[in-house]
Amino acid sequence: MEPDHEATSLGAGEGHGPAPATALRSRNRMPGRILIGTSSWADPGFVEEWYPPGMAARDRLGWYAQRFEAVEVNSSFYAVPDPGTVARWAQVTPEGFTFDVKLHRLLSRHHADLKSLPPGLREQADTQGRGRVVLTPRLEAGLIDAVLEAVEPLRQANKLGAFLLQLTPAFSPKDNDLTELDSIVERLKPHTVAIELRNRGWVRDKRIEQTLGWYEDRRAAWVAVDAPPGDHIPIMPAVDAVTNSKLAYMRMHGRNTEGYLKGKSVAERFDWDYSEDELREIGRRVEGMAEQAGEVHALFNNNRGADAPSAAQRFRILMGQAEAPPPEPPRQQLELG
Repeated sequence: MEPDHEATSLGAGEGHGPAPATALRSRNRMPGRILIGTSSWADPGFVEEWYPPGMAARDRLGWYAQRFEAVEVNSSFYAVPDPGTVARWAQVTPEGFTFDVKLHRLLSRHHADLKSLPPGLREQADTQGRGRVVLTPRLEAGLIDAVLEAVEPLRQANKLGAFLLQLTPAFSPKDNDLTELDSIVERLKPHTVAIELRNRGWVRDKRIEQTLGWYEDRRAAWVAVDAPPGDHIPIMPAVDAVTNSKLAYMRMHGRNTEGYLKGKSVAERFDWDYSEDELREIGRRVEGMAEQAGEVHALFNNNRGADAPSAAQRFRILMGQAEAPPPEPPRQQLELG
C-alpha cells in the first residue's frame, strides 16, 4: 500500500502539535487497545524517588505491574538476559501484562564489547578499535537466536510484546540502507519488530515515503516519538505512522533539547516533567494511532528520577484507564492525626 501523501507531509513538519502521518488509511473499526508504561522498571531514578523506600529489588516488578500494563525491558540492550530471570518476570506479573524487549545494542548498530555478548558467542566474534565487536551475518543470527531463547518464558506466558530496535543516530540514509535490517526482521518473525530511527534524514522531504514503504512491506512497526524541539539530526520530528495494523508504538523522550543533545547521563538526556497540557497533546496523538492499529504501546522514556512513572500514571488517568488518587488531607490534619 502506498503511504498517505498528505499525512506524510504533515508528519515531516516541525513543532509539537499533533502531526498525524498514517501509512494505513482510516477504516471503520473500533479503536485499538492502548497500553501505557515506562522504558524500564529498574531505572536508578525510579528506585530513588518512586518505589517505596527500602523495597527489595525482587519486589519492584510486581509492584510496578500493579500500576501499569506494559513495560520495556531495557537491560536486554546491554546483555541478553538469563532465561531463568525472564521466567521469574513472567511469574510475578499478572495475566495480560506485556513486555516489549529492547534488542541488544550490537543489533542496533551501537558499539558493543565482547563482555556484552553471551559467552557462547564471544569466541566467534571479531573486534576492532577499542575492543568493539564487529557485527557479521553469523554473529547477528546467533545473537538473535540467543535473544529468542532467553525470552521464551514470556512467549509461553503470552506476555511477549514487540522487539524494540533502537538504532544509533549514526545509522543514516547517507551511509546506510534500511534493507540492512531485513535479516533482523526476517529472523524474528512472526514477532513484530518496532524500529526507532534516530536520524531525521530518514523522514526528510520525499524520503519519508520510501522509509514508511519499507516498514509497511516488512510489517515492522514504526516508532513514533515525542522528542525535544529542534531540527538537529538526532531529533526526530513527530511522525505518527502506523505501518503494521496490529501494533503502533510511541515513545516519550521529554522535551529538553540541550539535555537530549549534550547530556552525559540518562537523567541529563531525558530530563523532563510533562505538563497536563503536554500529556493531553500526546493523548490525541496516541488516540489517532489507535484508530489505525489493534494495539498501541505508549512508553515514557523521560527517565529522570520519578518523572517517567509519574507521567505514565497521570497519562493513564487522562486516558481513562485509572482513577485519580484521593486528595491528600490538609497538612494540619496530618499533624493532628
